[in-house]
Amino acid sequence: MATPVSSIRNLGPAMEEACAQAGISSAEELHALGADETYRRLLETGQRPHFIAYYIIEMGLQGRPWNDCAGAEKLALRARFDAIVARSRATGLPEMERILDRIGTGLRR
Repeated sequence: MATPVSSIRNLGPAMEEACAQAGISSAEELHALGADETYRRLLETGQRPHFIAYYIIEMGLQGRPWNDCAGAEKLALRARFDAIVARSRATGLPEMERILDRIGTGLRR
């Protein structure tokens, strides 16, 4: 039997639901995908980019508290997050988000 996504430290029912919408149905699958691919899939389903959500996944996969991320490590994770979001916007942004970005009302960091 598969282990629920919410069994991973820091991840609760809301993240479990978001992962299910992205086709990630177990903690084992999330571990195999890693934080970057998991977050890319979440963005594909229309989740709004949110850095804290990204690093909560990363910290959870490492078995660390969500707020255990600081300094150079946090800066490196921010660079990874920004790259994931940029690629998502360039290749997989839903049409409505592209229109909103074009007229200046879309997602902004």
